[in-house]
Amino acid sequence: MAAEVSKIQDYAIIGNARSAALISNRGSLDWLCWPRFDSPSIFGAIVDRKIGGYWSIRSAQDSQTNRRYVDNTNVLETTFSTDSGKIVLTDFMPVTSEEEKKRRLWPEHELIRHIQCAAGEMELIAEFNPRLDYGRVTPKIRNTGKFGWKIDIGTIVFTLRSDVELAPNSEGGLTARLKLEAGNAIAFSFTLSAEAPAVVPPLAPLVAEKLDLTIDWWQRWAGQTNYRGAYESQVTRSALVLKLLSYAPSGAIIAAPTTSLPERIGGDLNWDYRFAWLRDASFTVHALFGLGYKDDAEAFVDWLLHATRLTRPELRIIYDVFGECPPDERELLNLSGYADSRPVRLGNAAIKQLQLDVYGEVVEAVAHFTGENEKPDRDMQIMLRQFGEYVCEHWQEPDNGIWEERGPRRRYTHSLLMCWVALDRLLEMHARGQLHGIAVKKCEAERQRIREEIENFAWNSKVAAYTQACGSQVMDATALLLSYHRFAEASSQRMLQTHQRIRERLVPRRGLVHRNEQSKDRQEGAFAACSFWEVNFLARSGNLSEARETFEAVLAYANDLGLFAEEIDPLTDDARGNFPQGLTHLGMINAALSLRDSEHAARTVDGQP
Repeated sequence: MAAEVSKIQDYAIIGNARSAALISNRGSLDWLCWPRFDSPSIFGAIVDRKIGGYWSIRSAQDSQTNRRYVDNTNVLETTFSTDSGKIVLTDFMPVTSEEEKKRRLWPEHELIRHIQCAAGEMELIAEFNPRLDYGRVTPKIRNTGKFGWKIDIGTIVFTLRSDVELAPNSEGGLTARLKLEAGNAIAFSFTLSAEAPAVVPPLAPLVAEKLDLTIDWWQRWAGQTNYRGAYESQVTRSALVLKLLSYAPSGAIIAAPTTSLPERIGGDLNWDYRFAWLRDASFTVHALFGLGYKDDAEAFVDWLLHATRLTRPELRIIYDVFGECPPDERELLNLSGYADSRPVRLGNAAIKQLQLDVYGEVVEAVAHFTGENEKPDRDMQIMLRQFGEYVCEHWQEPDNGIWEERGPRRRYTHSLLMCWVALDRLLEMHARGQLHGIAVKKCEAERQRIREEIENFAWNSKVAAYTQACGSQVMDATALLLSYHRFAEASSQRMLQTHQRIRERLVPRRGLVHRNEQSKDRQEGAFAACSFWEVNFLARSGNLSEARETFEAVLAYANDLGLFAEEIDPLTDDARGNFPQGLTHLGMINAALSLRDSEHAARTVDGQP
């Protein structure tokens, strides 16, 4: 039986800060890449329900389902209920402290699916149908008795172990049909070991211990946040998503764990997002520091320094989790795509683009990381000086822009803004005595020239707004970031007029914002991060009641677990694009922080505590 097509918002994510899996609300594990995010898929039904591979655990009868994450964790519980009984399926990847791991041998990579009958009795069907290398390989699964079912691929060993009897099925996988009564529990453990003897620990007693350790680890991490307020649960969930998208060994944070989930059903706007974008750097550091996750912010900045070291002063747009160049973009012709939306792509051609905005993103991230007192180390100082020199020489060049347009290069307003940010933050650091050796007068002169360029040519007096590019009449939501990055006051006349034009041209209804007029014409979904940028703008402009109303309107588009995709279809409210999307959750966190800080400032002015 092929996996059923689920809506993108019907998925949940589990992981261990090294890899991630997507599981539908019907208990089907439809996406898993091991050993890391950008490895070939083992289960990939989300991009081809016939040949992608899946691992389904479901009631044999029609059932009602609901799901939740165990409080402040990434441990997923799915409950199936029928007239005769209720079972709870708990999915997680074990994670704990390094000290705890040293006490016993743990598999390199493990995914556990634990099933308990909570009431009555219920018949279940479990179908395990892996398809390796993006659906191109139906692996041979051999029975090794008490050591489980094994798949050997070179030096890699996959092992499936269970408390129940499994039998080969017609699809080349394994099937179990079983009945559970109240109090009964079973577990499945799926592991990967590479270039080492596979660890096969006792199943039953250790599953419960691993679950407890994993819940404790996530709750301890989530408990570090300093955010308090009306949106604490939503902010914590977004932080937990970011942690799932991080690669712990290096500190990198990927854009999303999936590839080629479409921005338009039936279209070709399908991209591989399993890499780290420099574009997100300043948003990432703002969010992590704003929530109090200093260790995670430091790990990310360390990765940033490592990743950019070899190409400075030139920067790539995208890096893999180890700071290397991702593979060239290519298409997987064997896969039909999510809801028949071809192509399914591996790699991303944006690696060959010029995006000048990344310089401002990296400099802003470092400036925020060092704060007003800490002095960057020698390597960081060298990097900052190199970036300043590069921006001074290259800011006038046309580029591909933040949205990675694959047509002719243009002089995008947002790219100019971020070049201004790079020089502005370098000069601020110099004035505080944190940075030495920059060409101060040159940086000041070029910063002023960039400001004049934006104010004279990116501002369109006929449209009465900052537009997408110099000399353009097209509106782009990135214009809202002029105030976020302190180029212009949000309450200034020009910014208020710009926001009004964005409302008129890019907002189909409250809480939804298209990223620009081209994407609206292409019938893409509204870009969820832009919705949070609008909340941020409203908060900064002092329009707090509207900011809160808009924020709550955007939050309503999350799925039942608080997860956001890249886009939202204005016609159906369905999620579109890769899922869950890091930039969207970063936008959510930063909007919540701006709203909190703006409300606190307003109360202080009014003399309230």
